[in-house]
Amino acid sequence: MHLQLDGRGPLQGQLVRALKDAVLSGRVAQGVRFPPTRALAQQLAVSRNTVLAAYEQLRAEGFMQGRIGSGSYVATPITPAAPAARPAERGLAQTDYIRRLRACHDHAHMPGRRVEGARYSFQYGVPFTNPLLTSAWSRALAHSALYTPPTYPTAHGNPALRAAASEYIAHRRGVICSPEDVIIVAGTQQAMSLTARVLLDPGDAAVIEEPQYFATREALYTHGARLVPVAIDREGLRTGDLPDEPPRLICVTPSHQFPTGALMSLPRRLALLDYARRHDCWIFEDDYDGEFRYDAQPHAALRSLDECGRVVYVGSFSKVLFPSLRLGYIVVPPSLRDDFIAAKWVDDFGSPGIEQAALAQFMADGSFERHLRRTGKTLKQRRAALLDGLRTRCGEHIEIEDSHAGMHLLVWLRGRDAAQGEALIAHAATRALGLYSIAPYYLHAPDRAGLLMGFGAMSVAEIGEAARLFGECLREVGGG
Repeated sequence: MHLQLDGRGPLQGQLVRALKDAVLSGRVAQGVRFPPTRALAQQLAVSRNTVLAAYEQLRAEGFMQGRIGSGSYVATPITPAAPAARPAERGLAQTDYIRRLRACHDHAHMPGRRVEGARYSFQYGVPFTNPLLTSAWSRALAHSALYTPPTYPTAHGNPALRAAASEYIAHRRGVICSPEDVIIVAGTQQAMSLTARVLLDPGDAAVIEEPQYFATREALYTHGARLVPVAIDREGLRTGDLPDEPPRLICVTPSHQFPTGALMSLPRRLALLDYARRHDCWIFEDDYDGEFRYDAQPHAALRSLDECGRVVYVGSFSKVLFPSLRLGYIVVPPSLRDDFIAAKWVDDFGSPGIEQAALAQFMADGSFERHLRRTGKTLKQRRAALLDGLRTRCGEHIEIEDSHAGMHLLVWLRGRDAAQGEALIAHAATRALGLYSIAPYYLHAPDRAGLLMGFGAMSVAEIGEAARLFGECLREVGGG
């Protein structure tokens, strides 16, 4: 019997896989005797104990039958596996979901991924962290691991965390709600996915901002929604362009639009709420970067103006702490509460209990608020350094859209089209500088070149050096 071990993992597992493959492929027929353990061990240069253990596993799984005094044989009946289907044949079995997923998602080219080898990177979406945060969070997590009951979490979420979240958004974002209306989720992305499942049927229309965060777009599209893009300007969503045929859902980031940074004006907020009321549609409010504003107090959330229960309000702890903490929250109208809780239970039973308890303690003892104050001060300094560096090094060759909020700037490159912008990004990568295009966030990308320039993950000194290098790259590829 010829066997080829694949070299992956322990020898016993390799031998089991090789023997199974020989049987299932039909190379070894039913009723054929397996080699004696000593002979096979010698043939493969492995210990006899390894062969004995592999044979025992094959007998337990029904591939082998032992006969007293005669040896071990291929069990009967075993039907050999059919030849592997060719790719075209496998494609015939694709579901609608797989087709939609493949049409919109390219994991290898996700926008915003850090440029490999970059010494300086204007990567956005990366929050500010420091040793004080790490130390405080470690203490909270250790305490939680000791005292959290080892049972399944509730789908609704940890009661202490829901209470802390409702108090936080009332104080910081002007959203008054009961802890019962707060559901703890695994970040904004799960919130979007749950909302699509609860509120949309395949084929329903969903308005999205143009440009829009790609993951929101993907969640809606893969669910089967019909996407209706509505343009963004300096006052946010152009509510006058909302369709005459009302959608089922409208997705907005009114406090700091991603990626443009636009702040939705009060008249447009009121117009949007009136539209939703008149047309009986829902609003998904992603309060992206709503905590950080540098010229004044942050504007209250759209949900704070909602008197008709049309807004599903979503926030994330990941954006202000660290992305690996997959915790966020949804505030749902009471009429939808039970449906969202049921959908959350079906999805994953509930978010991790230990991390929920740790975050509840982190918020209760003041660590969270201290971190926000410290972060806001640091981000303000870093934003100022980036603005100064860009204006000094790049001057009239760029146009900065400064929203006075968030953790990134939108920078348009004057006199450069999209192709020239991509050439600049590629050249910067050779100089160990990470630059990131705005184009992937459009359904219909503009021909002008725009960059998203994050400042949350670099020090003031690093930002100065990165701005200098950016200016050099502009000159080296023309236009600087």
